[in-house]
Amino acid sequence: MTTLVKRNTLFPTTVSDLFDTDFFNFNNDFLKLSSSLTPSVNVSETDKEFKIELAAPGLEKKDFKVSVDKGVLTISSEKQTEKTEEKKNYWKKEFSYNQFSRSFQLPDNTITDKIDAKYDNGILSIALPKKEVTVANARKEIKVS
Repeated sequence: MTTLVKRNTLFPTTVSDLFDTDFFNFNNDFLKLSSSLTPSVNVSETDKEFKIELAAPGLEKKDFKVSVDKGVLTISSEKQTEKTEEKKNYWKKEFSYNQFSRSFQLPDNTITDKIDAKYDNGILSIALPKKEVTVANARKEIKVS
């Protein structure tokens, strides 16, 4: 019987060692990266409306696009920045590009013409008013005379 021993070397010796160690910390870095690309969302409901709050600090209201198409609310953002620094001995230019998109299937009782969106202190708040739902009367037999 052979026992496998994990070596503490600078370079991993097997694929297993590569992903089981913190050599690249792949799993944690990947999870952090993927969660930072999609903003967190809170959805709540009251008697009069649904409310969506999206955490998106560092953006401006002009960076957002909110649309409704065939009962699907889509919130997206795209921001591109460019920074140039020129000094006597060097020239540095940096680019940054971030985007995300989130979609939500709206309930049938949402009034899509009166959806309101506001951006304040890093939170995009979207209010989705509800229609009054009328309950159909109970079944009633009518006597034929």
